[in-house]
Amino acid sequence: MLPLRRRVVRAAAVSIVPEPFRIPAFRAYWLARLTSTIAQMAMIIVIGWQVYDLARETMDLKAAALRLGIIGLVQFAPLFILTLITGWTADRVDRRWIARAAVALELACALALGWFAWRGTTTFAALYTVAALLGVARAFAGPALGALAPNLVPRKVLPNAIALSSIAWQSGAIAGPALGGYLYAWAPVAPYAASALLFSAALVGLFAIGPVARADTMATRNPWAQMVEGLRYVRRNRLVLGAISLDLFAVLLGGATAMLPVFARDVLNAGPQGLGHLRAAPAIGATLTAAFFAVRPLKSYVGIKMLLAVGVFGLATIVFGLSRSMPLSLACLALLGAADMFSVYVRQSLIQLYTPDAMRGRVGAVSSLFISASNELGEAESGFLGALIGPIAAVIAGGVGAILVVIFWAWRFPELRLARSFDPPDVPATPPQESSL
Repeated sequence: MLPLRRRVVRAAAVSIVPEPFRIPAFRAYWLARLTSTIAQMAMIIVIGWQVYDLARETMDLKAAALRLGIIGLVQFAPLFILTLITGWTADRVDRRWIARAAVALELACALALGWFAWRGTTTFAALYTVAALLGVARAFAGPALGALAPNLVPRKVLPNAIALSSIAWQSGAIAGPALGGYLYAWAPVAPYAASALLFSAALVGLFAIGPVARADTMATRNPWAQMVEGLRYVRRNRLVLGAISLDLFAVLLGGATAMLPVFARDVLNAGPQGLGHLRAAPAIGATLTAAFFAVRPLKSYVGIKMLLAVGVFGLATIVFGLSRSMPLSLACLALLGAADMFSVYVRQSLIQLYTPDAMRGRVGAVSSLFISASNELGEAESGFLGALIGPIAAVIAGGVGAILVVIFWAWRFPELRLARSFDPPDVPATPPQESSL
């Protein structure tokens, strides 16, 4: 038997480990999310740079910005088309196998672009095709992974698990762009080779997750009715609708990330390495915020704090557009990322805790559509607006638009202002302990 002092030390060591990490399946899930995100972000940053660099060889700045907008559009189109199908699939098919198939497709995309880079035959058509296939993979992976996480942990620690999952995503968003930028500067094939290895590691993590229990299938057997049911649920739940639509329109208007290649190449003169830093800066702020919430989950006045965070997001976007200093630009992007993570944490916690497990796939698909609309479609909007009025003016106008959205949503959805906690009205403030699913 261990001496009392050693038992106390061991107990203290265990207590500092976040509770979700004590569940092997969640650890495997977290590893898969981290490695796949690093690979995704490394590929995305390099694809954007290659598109813009190819365009600038024969086009002016505004026309090249338009090419960046097209990248966002081809990534959004598959998600828009497949939303109802992917949500229904996540509620009817083993979520682990959906995620595995999506990561396998991303692995194939990395190998394909690596082959083109090795041969020096990369073209616009190849980059756009792979961007569209990545959109398909993310369309299926988003609802499946989002709905899988609540199956792995007890309900009472789900907000902590959401924060830890966000840390995995944001850590990947930090490492991925920097990795992609530096490896591309060394050799064009290198970031794609590294992404292929990371996607392989993600597959190993996903295969390590054993069978999980799930709620019974929906009562109606009509597939179309089941698909539409997720849309109806979101439309009727004004708190969930307000939360995800706020993110949609604020980030749709205020998305500055699409213009980062422009700022890195022609405004800040930072090159591909600088682009990696710029792309990683929002994720640094987001990771610090997620790490804080993993230790100290948000408990009070969640709605009004989310509105204020989105307002800070818009303000940081405006200052970034005006900046001509690399340190100031990085600071603005880090603050922008922290504010966005605050909003993401509140939104995801509301969606997961207010949605029955049998509908999480379909509601998650609707949420993914809104998120992709705000990100990929926002990149398209920024690219098209940048082609019209210039990239810098487009970023500043987007930040102003995000602030106006916050003001309007605070009036249009009073449920957001009045949301005090994550507990649904019919759930006790302190739910009973549940066993791991």
